[in-house]
Amino acid sequence: MIIGNGKVITNDSFKTYIENGAILVVGNVIEEVGNCDDIRDRYPLEEFTDVKGRVIMPGMICAHSHIYSAYARGMSVSRPTTDFFTVLENLWWSLDRKLTLEDVKLNALTTYIESIQNGVTTLIDHHSGPNSAEGSLFTIADAARQLGMRTSLCYEVSDRDGKETTLKEIKENVDFINACLKDDNEDMIKALFGLHASFTLSNETMFKVKEAMEGVYDGYHIHVAEGIEDQYDSLKKYGRRVVERLHDFEILGERTIAVHGVHTNQREIEILKETDTNVVHNPESNMNNAVGCPPVASMLNQGLRVGLGTDAYTNDMFESMKVANILQSHHLCDPTVGFAETQKMQFENNPAILGKYFRRDLGKLSIGAYADIITIDYDPLTPMNEKNWFGHVLFGMTGRMVNDTVINGRFVMKDREIQTADTKEILAKSREHVKKIWPLM
Repeated sequence: MIIGNGKVITNDSFKTYIENGAILVVGNVIEEVGNCDDIRDRYPLEEFTDVKGRVIMPGMICAHSHIYSAYARGMSVSRPTTDFFTVLENLWWSLDRKLTLEDVKLNALTTYIESIQNGVTTLIDHHSGPNSAEGSLFTIADAARQLGMRTSLCYEVSDRDGKETTLKEIKENVDFINACLKDDNEDMIKALFGLHASFTLSNETMFKVKEAMEGVYDGYHIHVAEGIEDQYDSLKKYGRRVVERLHDFEILGERTIAVHGVHTNQREIEILKETDTNVVHNPESNMNNAVGCPPVASMLNQGLRVGLGTDAYTNDMFESMKVANILQSHHLCDPTVGFAETQKMQFENNPAILGKYFRRDLGKLSIGAYADIITIDYDPLTPMNEKNWFGHVLFGMTGRMVNDTVINGRFVMKDREIQTADTKEILAKSREHVKKIWPLM
């Protein structure tokens, strides 16, 4: 299959831009990238998809989200949400306790559908739902398979719903990790061990987690110092800052994702760097929860691998990039900060993070990479070239401009139509199911 007659942004090591380019896909892998006419001349029998001048670029990567929060859109909450803890207790923890496995399946389908529509081809999720924990990750994985989505899943273990539930959550993580190690759906579905946050995890639970993971895997996914309360709790109970405590339990490392890091200090940044731990920034969520602005620019300057996610605030990574850019400029009162940092997070570090889990390159249009490709209906009003393409991506493009989404060499959306599911039926079911939950909030 050839996808061509478009402006190609490769995001490869050469930062190639091709005005009239094409991608040759064989199976699920990119075999050639180059001039459209040249590729068509060499492979005259290949099926050709004419994108009619659209932009062809790598699929977007969301490095942190929460599928379980899908029902929250448009929902009212009757109890206080005046600070970070009450937001958690009265909104998110109240919602996730009400989910059945059928709700989990619908949440996954609707989140993945909207992600695909916005050009997201890989999503790393952090799931929660204590009353439907057993089988929840397998249920989400079924939705991913149905839609053809590339994903990484985990369950966020905590102590907040009692010891019996905590043990079920630990088991769900380990069972799913083992299942993925045995069969990862041809490198499409991966697993991490999910932890909520230091302040909802006792030492007793942490020891149980480490015991359960002995000889299994070394990758974790956890919220780190999102709110200042996380630090206060850790210092009061354990005499250690959050990152220090996680380091004591050997949770950190090159396959661990430390989300947020809003209230990390310099010593904690040094520990994250020394352990080669991945950090994921979620700008809109941090602003919405009023928890503060993480030291992203400092982290990047010190060599940390900081990626970009949404924390489920949106399923549009173009939107997340726009806010990441201006948040750093605004917070540091420096208009020169934000642009390059955002490009690095999304187009360099997110692919690097996925490189810790998947066998081939993602987030790049290069020979040997997986064929995760999107086309954007964007006709630039100023010249676009190899030097300024990111400026066009950041300031000119949105997720709703995505016309086609290819994942693993397969069109899962073509001409804005999802090819792998009946979206109207799924959305109608979601609207019907949520009617049972909203009155309880």
